[in-house]
Amino acid sequence: MTKYPLAWPIGWKRTKEGARFRARFNKKVRKYQDDPDPAKRQSYLVHGDVTIAEGTSRVLKSLALLGATGEAIISSNLTLRLDGLPRGGQGEPHDPGVAVYWSVRRQTGHKVMAIDQYDRVADNLAAIAATLEAMRAIERHGGATILERTFTGFTALPEPNNWRHVLGFTDGMLDWSQVQGRYRDLAKTRHPDRGGTEAAMMELNRAYADARRELA
Repeated sequence: MTKYPLAWPIGWKRTKEGARFRARFNKKVRKYQDDPDPAKRQSYLVHGDVTIAEGTSRVLKSLALLGATGEAIISSNLTLRLDGLPRGGQGEPHDPGVAVYWSVRRQTGHKVMAIDQYDRVADNLAAIAATLEAMRAIERHGGATILERTFTGFTALPEPNNWRHVLGFTDGMLDWSQVQGRYRDLAKTRHPDRGGTEAAMMELNRAYADARRELA
């Protein structure tokens, strides 16, 4: 699973591109009236769109309150900050979906929740946070066992070893030199400087790394 690009979980249904819509998540922003006398300035609250930073903060807070362990993985098509979290201030990607992976005490494997029904990444982040908060309400009302069973339903399926598919190989015996040659050929068309895309090159690099771990 990757933080960038989006690693949509296996088995989760995708929202069709034309079916996405604008959410009603928002945040309150305090503004001040324009008055030359600071003592007379009055403040008021307005509703603004949730930002990437706000949506990310809500997700991390909800996971912490649920007792998530280890580092949570927030996966989207937004490029990352130096700390590995989605960076704000960039245009909306073609696919605004978000998947969040985390671990829970006494349970094996990663849990995952993914939402892509809204047309903004920030709103899909906020939707995941709201869903996690609703799950936490189960625990607050004495349903710890129910919550544990609910978490079981969010277990992420293991990712298949698909490096052969990405590199264009079928099942069969391969040597490392074949993989190296195919990688060089595909890089000529996938690299952004050669007319490809950053996402396509990242997928190729991941496949190359997986192949090296298995064959080299």
